[in-house]
Amino acid sequence: MRRGRRNSQADEAEIDMTPMLDIVFIMLIFFIVTATFLDEVAIDLTQPPPPPDDLNTPPSDTPAITVYVDGRNQCSVDGRSTGCDRVTLAVERLLADKPGAAVILRMDEKAQHNVLVELKDGLDSSGLNSKIEILRNTQS
Repeated sequence: MRRGRRNSQADEAEIDMTPMLDIVFIMLIFFIVTATFLDEVAIDLTQPPPPPDDLNTPPSDTPAITVYVDGRNQCSVDGRSTGCDRVTLAVERLLADKPGAAVILRMDEKAQHNVLVELKDGLDSSGLNSKIEILRNTQS
């Protein structure tokens, strides 16, 4: 009796990839659903627009509280020297006298950025909206 020749193609096993693709898609859906996305909060560094050149415009009736940080990182609130760690308390005290006042952070360009971030964070955590103004030295 003659035995049949083995077919070389029949010896190769075929692998069905469908179950593996199913598992990959299930894992992908699982990781998408369970992923948490962080809500990052940033500091608003947009400067207020410059005042108009028209001199006939009446001045704004809204009072303002000015926080100034000089090039040596010394803080003052409305012209009174204040420790940088007590600026938020001083601003809250002045807001009792000037309700609805805007808070303006004026920083010398030589002041350290961490002072700006600490002041802005302190005011924001107290619920006080503030605008930042960087003062550049025009003298050369």
